[in-house]
Amino acid sequence: MKNKQKNELAVCGFATVKKLEKNHPEKITRLYFTEEKAPLFGGLCKKLAKNHGIYNMKPTEELEKLCGTVHHQGVVAMIQAPVIEQIDSDITDSWIQNKENAILLDRIGNANNFGAIVRSAAFFGIKNIVIPMDEAQSSITTSSYRVAEGGMEYVNIYSVRSIARLLEVLQGKMIRIGTDLKATKTVSELNQLKQKNLPFLIVLGNEENGISDVVKKNCDELVIIPWAGMADGESNVIDSLNVAQASSIIFYELSK
Repeated sequence: MKNKQKNELAVCGFATVKKLEKNHPEKITRLYFTEEKAPLFGGLCKKLAKNHGIYNMKPTEELEKLCGTVHHQGVVAMIQAPVIEQIDSDITDSWIQNKENAILLDRIGNANNFGAIVRSAAFFGIKNIVIPMDEAQSSITTSSYRVAEGGMEYVNIYSVRSIARLLEVLQGKMIRIGTDLKATKTVSELNQLKQKNLPFLIVLGNEENGISDVVKKNCDELVIIPWAGMADGESNVIDSLNVAQASSIIFYELSK
């Protein structure tokens, strides 16, 4: 939930706020917590007092109003609303030079899915995520921050005007991988592509329609996550996994 007057974003959830305290306590301008959680944030309160920040005990109902959710777990930290940097050639050149993998999201609309993808990316050491400047794409919100469970502190999120254009520019410089239910290669075959000694750009698609046709055309490879019996031509009762679940499997295969 954003406070537009003060240009702030509410960050809530015990683990999320603790990760924020550990990595970037300077981001926190105000801190609110229940009486039960007060003893667990003594150190952070001292830091805030030193920097003239605000902290206070609040009943759980007040915390809900501050962050717009019942899932605050007894603590809400206010930070300046993050500014998402627009990607440029300097950034992508550094990925290529340092052989850093990246993730490109093609209109992931659900904030919880976006947060879960960020969490998985941080877990598997993928620190670069690109999102389109599109109303259909979820961005950094209170919900996505909470679901990421601290993952937001370990990734860099960039924006791009045209996904297709970015894919075109990176042709031959990164291995562009998309997911598709009609793909013939399985995700386990990603390891074979490592022989090209190029970093990967993993494209994850919209929850309902997957990656768009124009994006598919600009991918080097399309892969599918196989199910039991797929090799024998058996059909599956469920067409696909949730995009957040699928991302974890892809990132795992990429890390092997």
